Amino acid sequence: MEDGACKSKFLSFVEENERCFDRSLSEGHVTASAWLLSHDQSKVLLTHHRKLNLWIQLGGHCEEGDADPLSAAVREAREESGLFSIEALRTDLFDIDIHLFPASLKVPAHFHYDVRFLLRATDPEEKILISEESNQLKWIEFHDLGQLITDPSVIRLFLKWKRSDFICTHSQLADKR
Repeated sequence: MEDGACKSKFLSFVEENERCFDRSLSEGHVTASAWLLSHDQSKVLLTHHRKLNLWIQLGGHCEEGDADPLSAAVREAREESGLFSIEALRTDLFDIDIHLFPASLKVPAHFHYDVRFLLRATDPEEKILISEESNQLKWIEFHDLGQLITDPSVIRLFLKWKRSDFICTHSQLADKR
């Protein structure tokens, strides 16, 4: 989906659903992701997601009562990486994406309206720890992109990272808190 069409559909979803962050909303909900760069900003930390069997960015759901996607992205990055020393490089949105999350035994298929933030791990000595949501974590350099990444939205994130292309601001979601 092109950026303009994605942004329009995303904003319509947020405007039409008062509970857009609520996981129980049957059509979908807003999620938050972290494009987590290394301390020197030369690599990005990706997870081989256990349920999806794909290399993707860290991220997940906004917790009940917490409709601040930036803090959710930082929380999810910490939980999924084991890293504590993480800071936002910017508070505006780095990217947005709408994707269908497949059905499982617990939940039917639904859409994730994903907001993605540019974060940085600040301590080069801190070690990553694989969480139960991941098969593997890996710091990946731009030139290694083609070896692991197949998801088009993750490829788009790599390209945006390299050209610093930001499409909308964090404040566009602020009124939903």
